[in-house]
Amino acid sequence: MELRTLRYFVAVAEELHFGRAAMRLHMSQPPLSRAIKHLEADVGAVLFHRSAAGVTLTPAGAVLLDEAHSLLEQADRARVRVAVACGAATITVGILGDSTDPGVTRLAAAYRRRHPGLEVRIRETDLTDPTCGVRAGLVDVALTRGPFDEAGLTVRQLRADSVGAVLRVDDPLAHRDRLKLADLADRRWFRFPEGTDPMWQSYWNGGESREGPVVRAVQECLQAVLWNGTVGMIPLGHVPPEELVVVPLIDMAPSLVVVAWNEGDLNPLIRSFIQVATAAYRDRALRGRRMNHTDSASPERGEMTFENLNRTR
Repeated sequence: MELRTLRYFVAVAEELHFGRAAMRLHMSQPPLSRAIKHLEADVGAVLFHRSAAGVTLTPAGAVLLDEAHSLLEQADRARVRVAVACGAATITVGILGDSTDPGVTRLAAAYRRRHPGLEVRIRETDLTDPTCGVRAGLVDVALTRGPFDEAGLTVRQLRADSVGAVLRVDDPLAHRDRLKLADLADRRWFRFPEGTDPMWQSYWNGGESREGPVVRAVQECLQAVLWNGTVGMIPLGHVPPEELVVVPLIDMAPSLVVVAWNEGDLNPLIRSFIQVATAAYRDRALRGRRMNHTDSASPERGEMTFENLNRTR
């Protein structure tokens, strides 16, 4: 079995759709189907059930998927170890400067464990470039937020964060439990500079054309609220300074934490980064759901919500 064919198989097994897998692999569907048929002949087993209802893994396919993940990860590790041994292994990661995210700390620790001798270079960018330099070739992979123009990029979602409006504590709306965008229609919002990705700009302005101060960094956004009463949005997981509060916006789509890299880049360090990032954020989400289940079953243990947090202030 060739590693390339195994990668084809994994793509189909994860997408459970030959068309989507072909798009993901940047190839047409007929050669992908032929490669899977050759693989089935090679292993002597049918790997997929194909029907009008869709594609599903057979028991043999499920076994091979597990083995394929292990084989491909081992092959990537071998390439990385060879590169580290000859002093040629580095990866540059772009990170959006949107304050601290505990997911980054977990990801860094997991990636160090996977590649202890690897040099990781970090390039932090401001809010004017949500791709963190990937498209410009300044970084290998970006840990950032969407939405933005994905042309020429591959993007994978890691987490979805609800968002809220950032207000001063003396704002008339600051003590609301929740808000809608219409409640803020007549306010001034912070904006990004001309030339910023339109999809990115539109999202953080609630889908409307807004008037207000131009900002480039998270701290500038918060200071615009503090000094001018400007309205902006922030993920609910971010705790603002004491003079500010965050009120959940119930009609805003969540802010997506994503990783992005250039289409067709087969650098094993990038593949490993994506794998580790996906696992780190998935494991955190599972632990969070278990904790929430425990809290809901224990009335004496209330979860610290933004409503409670704002009331304590």
